[in-house]
Amino acid sequence: MKRWFSARSVVGGVIGSGLAALLLVAPASAATKLHVVERATSDAVTDLGAKGDSVGDVLTFANEIYDADNKTKIGSDNGFCIRTVVGKAWECFWTLSLAKGQITVEGPYLDAGDSVLAVTGGTGSYATERGEMALHARDAKGSEYDFVYTLK
Repeated sequence: MKRWFSARSVVGGVIGSGLAALLLVAPASAATKLHVVERATSDAVTDLGAKGDSVGDVLTFANEIYDADNKTKIGSDNGFCIRTVVGKAWECFWTLSLAKGQITVEGPYLDAGDSVLAVTGGTGSYATERGEMALHARDAKGSEYDFVYTLK
């Protein structure tokens, strides 16, 4: 019986296929980190249901954004959150506006800890960006927040 292929060609084909698969899933570029500080001075809750903290209440804001050192104003944000779990969680959507464009995020804001929101799009220099944003309260009052964007 005549062999149509050799062991070497099978191994070479498998290795070649594996390398091609690695090239297809390798990231096109490294992630970019953008660290900003929000000064939460305009936050307002509209009580829309049962009196006090209740599902459906709306938190609105339009705050100034500063550099990572919290010294130089570099932009603003504008958005809203809807209370989904009393005393525990809000679902939020907002836009960060900077000199080179805007970045939008959507996801949870947790009352008792850090949150991670999805970067859903952008404009200008950020038009093709996706990724995530880590949110961390800088103080117990919730008057300042670190936003660390990981953009891809």
